[in-house]
Amino acid sequence: MIISDLFEQTTSALLVNKARSGLTILGIIIGIASVIAMVSIGQGAKGTIESSIQSLGSNLVTVTPGVQGGFGGGASVGRGTAQSLTLEDSETILKEISTVKAVSPELSGRYQITAKGTNTNTQVLGVSSSYPEVKNIQVELGSFISDQNVKTISKVAVLGPTTRDDLFGEGIDPTGQTIRIKGINFKVIGVTVAKGGSAFNNQDDMVFVPVSTAQKFLSGNSYISSIGVQAVDQNSMADMQTQITSLLLDRHHIFNPELADFSTLNQADILGAASSITNTFTILLAAIAGISLVVGGIGIMNMMLTTVTERTREIGLRKAIGAKRKDISNQFLAEAVLLTLIGGVLGICLGWVISFLVSKFGGIATSVSLYSIVLAFGVSAAIGIVFGYYPAHRAAKLNPIEALRYE
Repeated sequence: MIISDLFEQTTSALLVNKARSGLTILGIIIGIASVIAMVSIGQGAKGTIESSIQSLGSNLVTVTPGVQGGFGGGASVGRGTAQSLTLEDSETILKEISTVKAVSPELSGRYQITAKGTNTNTQVLGVSSSYPEVKNIQVELGSFISDQNVKTISKVAVLGPTTRDDLFGEGIDPTGQTIRIKGINFKVIGVTVAKGGSAFNNQDDMVFVPVSTAQKFLSGNSYISSIGVQAVDQNSMADMQTQITSLLLDRHHIFNPELADFSTLNQADILGAASSITNTFTILLAAIAGISLVVGGIGIMNMMLTTVTERTREIGLRKAIGAKRKDISNQFLAEAVLLTLIGGVLGICLGWVISFLVSKFGGIATSVSLYSIVLAFGVSAAIGIVFGYYPAHRAAKLNPIEALRYE
């Protein structure tokens, strides 16, 4: 049978009962659209999480205080809240390890901030001059904390743009103004560039002060909350992490690594774990949405079986005038495949629209990849072949004499 004739006959057969064909296609449309939308949401979430982690710094190893393991190998005890790291630890890491590019000691705490009759409750971070390099932030107005500020225990502060807006108003230049933290006056010397919110740490809603000032006037002790260590390149991160662990174990006089009073976290490990989790959820979402594709395939099989029954006399007549089994089988299989391809194309369009609407109004960044489109289109074609094969095979096996006698 000529392909053009096959296409013409297939189109005519589907147009005979437009309502039934349309409802069958609708099942495929919903299935394909669901798969594309779910995969795009999963991929978008993965991209958002990865960008949030990367925005915290590049080639970064973070050292936090806390006992590594509890009794019976349980969870870490006091991680991030214990007091075991000092400024001397961060200085030693910078001096002793050659693969270290920069070190940023940090002391964090949450306080009520007031200024000119306004107030906000936000995180105050004691940092050094290396913080912008390690954590990839820039200054929009004024300047950042300097080594001199840390050395002289200056009462100066740099505001994140969100904190600036809360205290002084949107777009206002607050440099030279005064804010109060725990009843102590701090002079504002700068505002950082907006980076956007992060799942881990919103650097826009933050106040930066010299780490020495935070220790003396805010926390009242000589400990710090964490140490951010930037490697010279990505390939050096694992070796640098090992050296940091060995160095701090020696400094803290700990001979059993399992009893370490600190922990190190490699940024690459965080990215890998986050990617693994989001990939798992994406597969789960796609699998759930894929159930509707199976339902759509069953709908196609049901329609084609009904069609075979309705056209039994036609099949018998075609066989009587010389049509081969292959011709009959190809015609019904072509009808099933055409139904799914039409549904697949429309489903891809609908899935794209849903992804766009979710991104625009749902606050979730979505990402429609070429891979998901090709996959959805391939699956729709496969469904047409798989669920159309049995009705086509059944039609081809009909006995022409019995088919002509069928009422």
